[in-house]
Amino acid sequence: MDCYCGTNKEYKDCCEVAHKNIAAVITAEQLMRSRYAAFVRADGDYLMKSHHSSTRPLKEKKSIVSWAKSVTWIRLEVLESSKGSSNEPEGTVTFNAYFLENGKMEVIHEKSAFIKENGNWMYLGLAE
Repeated sequence: MDCYCGTNKEYKDCCEVAHKNIAAVITAEQLMRSRYAAFVRADGDYLMKSHHSSTRPLKEKKSIVSWAKSVTWIRLEVLESSKGSSNEPEGTVTFNAYFLENGKMEVIHEKSAFIKENGNWMYLGLAE
């Protein structure tokens, strides 16, 4: 099965690797893609684990999972990545995530900020 994140790799060779071991994530874009796949799979544990400790929304985990299950995910479109390579401490990724909600096509357009925490890439929040 092709990975949810839009690469031409199989899930087991792509985002599943990150979902099983966050230390395997090499770039900010890879983390963002793995988070998209986690939304598709409604994997709240990974969404929390990959969210920086300073901005992690622990109390919203249940509602995030509920919402992720309530929509039909269509596709991810990465528009731009800036910095975020394996040897950099921070980076941004701009993307569109398309989904159906109540029969209507919706899109999340976001420029996300990522930083390393304990050597691992983490989602920080919206980039400025």
